[in-house]
Amino acid sequence: MKNNDTSRRDFIASSVLAGLTLAGCSTKDNPFEPDIQDQVQPSGETVKLLSVNGEVIEVDKAFLKPVPDLPTVSNEAARIGIPGKKFVMVIDLSRCKNLKKCQASCNHMHHIHPGQNWIKVYPMQEAEHTAPYWQPTTCMHCDEPPCVKVCPVDATFKRQDGIVLIDSERCVGCRFCMAACPYSTRVFNWEKLDLPKAISDKPYSCETSVPQKIGTVGKCDFCPDMVRKGDLPHCVAACPNGVFFFGDMNEDSVTNGAETFRFSELVKDKSGYRLMEDLGTKPSVYYLPPVNRNFPFEPEEQDTTQKNS
Repeated sequence: MKNNDTSRRDFIASSVLAGLTLAGCSTKDNPFEPDIQDQVQPSGETVKLLSVNGEVIEVDKAFLKPVPDLPTVSNEAARIGIPGKKFVMVIDLSRCKNLKKCQASCNHMHHIHPGQNWIKVYPMQEAEHTAPYWQPTTCMHCDEPPCVKVCPVDATFKRQDGIVLIDSERCVGCRFCMAACPYSTRVFNWEKLDLPKAISDKPYSCETSVPQKIGTVGKCDFCPDMVRKGDLPHCVAACPNGVFFFGDMNEDSVTNGAETFRFSELVKDKSGYRLMEDLGTKPSVYYLPPVNRNFPFEPEEQDTTQKNS
């Protein structure tokens, strides 16, 4: 058996060499043999990897090459969502000071065109003699989303976990969804973004909504790429006052990173409500009324960043 194995190995080696010769592949042209100038000096630090044959091997770190930043899931899987989840957001209006850290973080991480804010912070006042307050407004991720019903190409869709997303590769820019949304939370990308090459070259993912595409609609996406990793949406993590709570309704838990509450108890005890409940859209975003406020209302001189395109 030993002689047979040796003969077999010799035969395979001879076949490979013959194949390379017939192909006109010299040692320099062999893609598996790097040029001397490209050779990397070993660092002495090794990591254990699993080979294609299922064996554990050790490789020097110097020989590891970065892999492309690919989406964690395919767009087909992204359209399905995370099984067993029902995501929900709670916004505590008593804590909002209009710092717009949520907006800045969202704009930065999603590479949004200036003035095309996905999170808008509105000054609100119920009546002439009542106190004004600030209201952050995101996509409501409705359970009965009118935007989904009017899209003619299935570009905007609702996932099993309740998140409503837009697939920019399907969007034809008809803006029917913008007209159907009663909350005016969608924006249209009129101009091409001047994105860094590292971002523009990324493969598009409807979970990250990056890179943005001209002639398509964009909106708050609840940062499903972060949620899939077990992290909070960017707006939640960026707010220094804990205004935003995010969580899973099925687990009856929401958190702002520092505090965690039972969703049902928080909404019940704090008289939570949803915007325009009478429309039957069943939003997944709940508001806690602005009582016992942490900060006084400070009006802005002029807000030029709240364009509602």
